Amino acid sequence: MEEPLIPLVPMSHTAHIRSHRKPRNRSASNLAMRAGVAGGVLSMASVGAAASASAAEPVTQTLELPTLTADMATQVAQSAEATQQAAADYLLRAERDAAAAKAAKQAKADLAVAQKKAEARKKAEEARKAAAERATRDSARTVLSATTASAPSGSVGTVISFLKAQVGDAYVMGGTGPNAWDCSGLVQAAFKQVGVDLPRVSQDQSTVGTDVSLSSLQVGDILYWGAKGSAYHVGVYIGNGQYLDAANPSKGVVIQNLSGYPATGAVRVL
Repeated sequence: MEEPLIPLVPMSHTAHIRSHRKPRNRSASNLAMRAGVAGGVLSMASVGAAASASAAEPVTQTLELPTLTADMATQVAQSAEATQQAAADYLLRAERDAAAAKAAKQAKADLAVAQKKAEARKKAEEARKAAAERATRDSARTVLSATTASAPSGSVGTVISFLKAQVGDAYVMGGTGPNAWDCSGLVQAAFKQVGVDLPRVSQDQSTVGTDVSLSSLQVGDILYWGAKGSAYHVGVYIGNGQYLDAANPSKGVVIQNLSGYPATGAVRVL
């Protein structure tokens, strides 16, 4: 049996032109590649959408701590040592400050004790000196009392008794008694006891009464030092080569030997 014949279709007269050829069936690989490209585009779009959605939410990241190396360990050890040294230095300064404060407090207390002791010693010394002065004054007055019986009688005796009663009193420039005198103030007060008014100052007292030579002195005569009319000091002769005067701030009212401080001249008013 003969196979049927396939009728031949005549080719178009434009079939040899590429653009007029009928489209061929594309291979499976081309289709797969096109599908892959499309899938990639869709994937990128999905990633962009996801990124846009994620931008609105905070992102929490987990940081991995660095590995502790030998250098870092050394630095940590050095930092710890420096911190320990700083703490030790601070403690040492605190101890020193506390010790200094304690020492200052003790020094202040010691100073207060020393000052109290010094004040006590000063008061004791002042009391001792006062007692010694009182003893000297009492002794001098005892001696004067013992010689009162031999003192001249009458007006001269009164003058001498008054003068001896003032022995031990202080010397004060311009003093007129009752416990402090200068030289002319004492002489004026003594003669006033018997009604004789003498000038206030030594210069004028050297010019009153009758001039007397130093070789013929009598108890009660007024002695003066310096030129007559310009004398700078006066006293009263009490006999036995002695005189009584308000000498100076260091001696006060005393009895002295005329030989140790000879007078310039003398006057007699009684």
